[in-house]
Amino acid sequence: MATTPEPDTVSHGPPRAAGHVRRESILRERARRVVAGSGPPTLALSARRRQSDLAAETERSVLDLVLRVGEAMIATGAPVADVTAALLRLAAAYGVTNCHVDITFISISASIDRDDDPITKMRVINVRTSDYSRLADLFAMVDAAAAGRLPLERAHARLEEVLDSPHPYRRWVVTLALGVMAAGVAGLLGGGWQVAVVAAGTTALIDRALRVLRRWGLPYLFQQAMGAGIATLVAIALLWGQDTFGWDRAVLPPSLVVASGMVVLLAGMQLVGAAEDAISGYPLTAAAKSFEVALYTVGLVVGIGFVLDLGRRLGVPLYIGDVFGNAPPGLVQIVCGGVIAGSWAVASYTRASNIWLISLVGAVAAGVYYAVDALWLGPAGAAFFAALLVGLLAGVIGDRGRLPSLVVSVCGVTPMLPGLSIYAAMFDFIEGGDVIGGGQLAIRALSVGLALAAGVTLGEFLASPLRSEMDRWERRVRSRARGARI
Repeated sequence: MATTPEPDTVSHGPPRAAGHVRRESILRERARRVVAGSGPPTLALSARRRQSDLAAETERSVLDLVLRVGEAMIATGAPVADVTAALLRLAAAYGVTNCHVDITFISISASIDRDDDPITKMRVINVRTSDYSRLADLFAMVDAAAAGRLPLERAHARLEEVLDSPHPYRRWVVTLALGVMAAGVAGLLGGGWQVAVVAAGTTALIDRALRVLRRWGLPYLFQQAMGAGIATLVAIALLWGQDTFGWDRAVLPPSLVVASGMVVLLAGMQLVGAAEDAISGYPLTAAAKSFEVALYTVGLVVGIGFVLDLGRRLGVPLYIGDVFGNAPPGLVQIVCGGVIAGSWAVASYTRASNIWLISLVGAVAAGVYYAVDALWLGPAGAAFFAALLVGLLAGVIGDRGRLPSLVVSVCGVTPMLPGLSIYAAMFDFIEGGDVIGGGQLAIRALSVGLALAAGVTLGEFLASPLRSEMDRWERRVRSRARGARI
């Protein structure tokens, strides 16, 4: 009877030669070397754990200092990227290099990674204002700590001194500065001294009224509506006087008065800051700021629309006219740009020793805007190149002086805020019912705001080779702007 051979005894042909197998292995290894990567990942996917070798109580003290300084920086108007870099430097100054900082629109949290007991704390941000003297003191405090001149115990006391220090100006000085700023905007838009005086008085009235509303605790949305309503009401009063008493409409264009007040109201908003956060790699805070800007812009629309409807019912419809073709000579624009930047610096409590420098940057930016706009590159192109120069100057000045680059950049781009375009867009939407024309003006205003943010961010980046070398904490934060894609 025939038997079936076992599987291991079945013949599969002659065995391969050992040399042939070796050659296949060598070829396979060479192919692998050609295709496979030989180095580490392009970007670190997870930071390695570092131990500070400090006591837990000391690390808690450092973490508390980091959070309080970060809360104060965000509350006084600093961008997220700058605050994150400053907080990492501050923690490293006291030996904590394993600190992680996360900032959202309404809170800031920090954590120290420890093997035995990780430490995490969080603080809620309840206040937002523009207080650049206090912000400069906070950055100077971080620099002193990084240089080893500020012990940890003294740092806590120093922070209390900064937070409790009085403003460099009284509140009436701020109101006066805002009035001068509105007068500068009126001159920049082509108005005469009569328009400048009316715009200054209107803005001073708006500031005092909003101050009362803030003391009452009214939400900021309704404050914006009230401010825009006051400006539009003054414009309607001017138009009524022109129709009743025969005032020359070319001498006191009501639209320029409203637009001047709009720029002052826009100066406290964060349209440029939102775009800068998005470009710097912080989309969450950028989205929150963008929503806030949109909400407060709705407040402006409501205030303007209510007063426009009231004027129509009273038989005094507002007339906007051709306000985009009244640009003054270049020298006037340069002077007005310096006045606007310096006035906003005073209104934001920048110290007097730095006002002249900020005014000079604003004047140079206005001159660049005028020159580029004359080349028919459009308002967005002119705003981009002017903001690019502002960012470049802010990066250099912020490194060599005791003035944060944020202060220079924010004040420097203030003369180019698109207040007139926003007002004209709202007028077309509300009064004229021209959706297409209003949409074009709204897109124009948005493009100018994005161009300002992009120009400032790129300018500060290009200023890096001209500055002293960035520390690793700033490089670590700035690397987020490259995006998450490898």
